[in-house]
Amino acid sequence: MAPLPGVATPSSVLLWVAPVRRAAVASVAGPLPAAAVRQAVAAAAGRPEVTLGRGVFRWTRRVAGRRLLPDAGEWGEHHDARPPVWLHPFNYGPVPVAWDGAGNYAAGVGIERHDAIGHELAVVTTTQQRGRGLARRLVAQAARRVLDEGGVGVTGACRRRRPGSRSLGPGGRPSPGRRGAPAP
Repeated sequence: MAPLPGVATPSSVLLWVAPVRRAAVASVAGPLPAAAVRQAVAAAAGRPEVTLGRGVFRWTRRVAGRRLLPDAGEWGEHHDARPPVWLHPFNYGPVPVAWDGAGNYAAGVGIERHDAIGHELAVVTTTQQRGRGLARRLVAQAARRVLDEGGVGVTGACRRRRPGSRSLGPGGRPSPGRRGAPAP
C-alpha cells in the first residue's frame, strides 16, 4: 500500500503529492465528500487505482500515568511464536501483549517506526476480552515507552469500527485528533 498522505481540518485539506502533480491536483480539487472529486484527485496525483477515504489520527505528548492506566501486558518480541501473526510485520521490536488466564493471546499493540519521531500504534483485542480496558491500557503502555525514547505515538481510528475507536488516543486520553485525508 502506498498512501496519498494528507491532513484535513473542517475547512481544508493538505495533500502531499509529487511536485510535478501539484497543478493537476489543484485543478480538480473540490469538496472531498464528492466521489467524482475523490476519483479526479487520485487520477491527477498519478494514482487512479487508489480509493481515497478518511481516517482519524490521534497523538499525544502526555500519556496517562500508570496509576490511572496501569500496564496491561508484558513486553515481548513481535516475531515470537506466541503472539498472533498480525504483530510480526511491525518494525519497532518489542511489543506489549496481554494474555488471558489460560495463557492465550488477549490483546496486543504493534508499533511501526515510521521515522525517528513518528511511531504508529495499532491495537487488536480478541472478541472475548473486549470491554475490559485492555486496549486502552496497552496503548498507554506503548505510548509511554515511545515518549520515553523521544518519539510520539500515533493511532489511527476508523469511525465505523467501534472497538478500536473506544481505545482513544495513544495516551489513553480523549484527543480531538486530525483527519488524515485522503488515504486509501
